[in-house]
Amino acid sequence: MGFAVSSEMPCAIASPKRSLIRFILLVIIGLALGLGLANCDTPSSQTNDTSAIPADTLVYGSGGQPVNLEPGNITDGNSIVVQHQIYNTLLSIKPGTTELEPGLATEWTVSEDGKTWTFKLREDVKFHDGSDFNAEAVRFNVERWWNPDSEFGYRDAGKNYEIWANLFGGYKGSPDSILQDIVVVDDNTIEFILQQPFAAFGAAIASGYFGIASPDAIKQAGADYGTPASLAVGTGPFMFKEWQTGDRIVLDKNPNYWKPDLPKSDQVVIRFITDPSARLAQLRAGTINFTVDLSPDQLPEIENDANLDAVFRSSFNVGYLALNPSYEPLSKVEVRRAIAQAINTSEIVPAFWGELGEHDNHFTPSSLSEYQSEQIINYSYNPQQAKQLIADAGYPDGFDLDLWYMPVSRPYFPTPKPIAEAIAAELSAIGINVNLQTKDWAAYLEDRRKSPGFQAFMLGWTGDYGDPDNFYYAHFGPGATEDLGGWKNEDVLQLLEQGRATTEQGERTQIYAQVDEILAQEAVRLPIVHSQPLLAKRKTVTGWTPSPLGSEPFETISQGF
Repeated sequence: MGFAVSSEMPCAIASPKRSLIRFILLVIIGLALGLGLANCDTPSSQTNDTSAIPADTLVYGSGGQPVNLEPGNITDGNSIVVQHQIYNTLLSIKPGTTELEPGLATEWTVSEDGKTWTFKLREDVKFHDGSDFNAEAVRFNVERWWNPDSEFGYRDAGKNYEIWANLFGGYKGSPDSILQDIVVVDDNTIEFILQQPFAAFGAAIASGYFGIASPDAIKQAGADYGTPASLAVGTGPFMFKEWQTGDRIVLDKNPNYWKPDLPKSDQVVIRFITDPSARLAQLRAGTINFTVDLSPDQLPEIENDANLDAVFRSSFNVGYLALNPSYEPLSKVEVRRAIAQAINTSEIVPAFWGELGEHDNHFTPSSLSEYQSEQIINYSYNPQQAKQLIADAGYPDGFDLDLWYMPVSRPYFPTPKPIAEAIAAELSAIGINVNLQTKDWAAYLEDRRKSPGFQAFMLGWTGDYGDPDNFYYAHFGPGATEDLGGWKNEDVLQLLEQGRATTEQGERTQIYAQVDEILAQEAVRLPIVHSQPLLAKRKTVTGWTPSPLGSEPFETISQGF
């Protein structure tokens, strides 16, 4: 493949150029750290007085505010974290793994043809509002996500449940919808009838997006359900109490939780602290008990504090740079490949992630390496060649490019702005005039999908289940490329459907290796990093087992004194 000549840096790249890049990166990192430290000393909503928080409350430092608390209508990790505390899913994930175990369903079976999934539901479970959990409640929730005509979907209020289509092909009535019917057999039995076999259906429905909410609460709140001034009612370990916009969410213990002796804490407060330096400062001060998505360069500070423990989440993610082909210069694959060659990941990844990040040209993480193609090597860093490719494509003087970076820390991009600045510096060297842009997190996620979409943007993905389908289908499957101007590759779409319908392991590995190769050539979502997220806690905190899938219930966590 001519687009990936070598994984090594070309000899033509002189050492002064490498030194200049290192200098630029060091300046950017220094400025970012300086701003972060300044933020720690500046009064703001992120340093509010916490004296009113009871001493036995568990306080979590989140990297940002949820988009909403409505299951099936979110795609971001900040929302999933909170929803994991309020709701349960049909199937759960064994702590610290990607293995399925019973949740609200005690057992499940699959028909011989792979098209009917039957779930036996847990009996005598109540929602937080006292209403009954049963098969009708499950059907009600699924209908909201799947059926565009559901009376209680409130789509006229802007709700779109995009993650349902991303994972399950489409909505009711669409020829791409994997789900064909949902059948209530009796109060404690429900069946999902699929159009074709889907080997990972159980794992997909167990993902944190699909918590089961109280139908009564949804009907009561209407389109406001899950917003700061409304309700969020599930069967989970904690009950929604209040949401102070821009500051915190408060959750109280569910005294009637169906798991015996859980949760361990009486209350959880989730603080919104977007800056990693501020999160670590509050952890050291004891105003929060545990936190996530810290910057890798903060590890020494954590290790040198006798009151703290560094905690590592297994790497199961990708941070990427999306290049929207609907923007005319990026419609040419040569330009997209040139951008890939212009980004010196061998310098950028060590600079921002240290030993906690790795770069390769695979969209899936190394834990799924059995599904990756051995034919793929990294794009060679070659700015001279990249500049020539752009000129040959019709842009000898370069072009302007809006590059959007996230306003919140995420496991794959803990410090988005300085990383974006480093990428912009690299692209400017080949004649691309980069304009850095950002906006509120909820608007960022929503607006990137509105035509014509962002020209280029940073985003990432932490896997929801241990299968390559989760990484590929949610980003390149039917309806998943609105943020790329509707770009699609028919070969990829066909292979993804084959991968879902095939249960034979050898065939699946070959199918996904082909997907891997095509996407590496197309260069529409450029993998930048697979990170090992850095977390931290006070030493008094016990019972925390981070999930490789990005978040977990806090039901087993408590703090000592």
